[in-house]
Amino acid sequence: MAKSLLIVESPAKAKTIQKYLGKDYDVVASKGHIKDLPKKGGVDHENGFQETYEVLEERGKGEVVKAIRKKAKQVETVLLATDPDREGEAIAYHLMEEVKKANKNVEVHRVLFNEITKKGVAEGLAHPRELDQNLYEAQRTRRVLDRIGGYPLSSLLWRKLAFGLSAGRVQTPALRIIVDRQHLIDAFVPVEYWLVDASLKAADRPGFSANLISVGGAKLEKVSSRPAAKSEDEATKYVDDLKKADFVIDKIAKKKRRQKAPAPYITSKLQQDASTRLSMAPKRAMSVAQSLYEGISFGRGKNAESV
Repeated sequence: MAKSLLIVESPAKAKTIQKYLGKDYDVVASKGHIKDLPKKGGVDHENGFQETYEVLEERGKGEVVKAIRKKAKQVETVLLATDPDREGEAIAYHLMEEVKKANKNVEVHRVLFNEITKKGVAEGLAHPRELDQNLYEAQRTRRVLDRIGGYPLSSLLWRKLAFGLSAGRVQTPALRIIVDRQHLIDAFVPVEYWLVDASLKAADRPGFSANLISVGGAKLEKVSSRPAAKSEDEATKYVDDLKKADFVIDKIAKKKRRQKAPAPYITSKLQQDASTRLSMAPKRAMSVAQSLYEGISFGRGKNAESV
């Protein structure tokens, strides 16, 4: 019989981790959240916005909880290895409540897996910790704000504007940003400009690209941060003159530059790059990311640059 029960969110991850750990561990999946606020109510406005959570029976989580409780009665230790973010911390907290109901003497620890490899799992198990109350409170706050803000505002939009519209703590400010940006686009006055570049190469030297920045000692006016000609005719004249000119390297300057490794993706940046570089729809990008997450490593970050 297994000595420890380890709970993750993803069934695919549970299967992989079970292979790494062997018979001393029973690895199961919660399949995401097991509890949530009821569809109506759930937040007591008169008592400090206290929430009331219930098991998600309509999503089949009643059977999941029942199975986890049964297993919790048979082990000495429960390890909560849900995702390392605020949602994962909330899932872990709700799981702890349920296993304690089944076995009040069982030890409960939180473990984090930053990659689903044998090494990554061993590293996570070597550093158990208590649940992060602050992270759990952050998730509770997020959920309450959704309920007391998004729900009533969405209902108001249905009554006053059109059925099916919605508002929320994220989408409404995001919509404001989009509207403000559109106002800037509408107010934009296009300015014609022409950039003049040349590809140069000596017989025994590597080639390089050069930009026209001045003519006869007079610098071209900058447009969109670069020196440019103001019309096609002007640019054509420069090109014709350059074709007849001799090019001389007047000075060579060398300098060292350090470039830091890019930071991990955040979700929005991942979707942007998938769209612009791969013409991939956001839904498809997230599906691929989820597959990578389940099969390789934790795929979300809080920094804004790509890997």
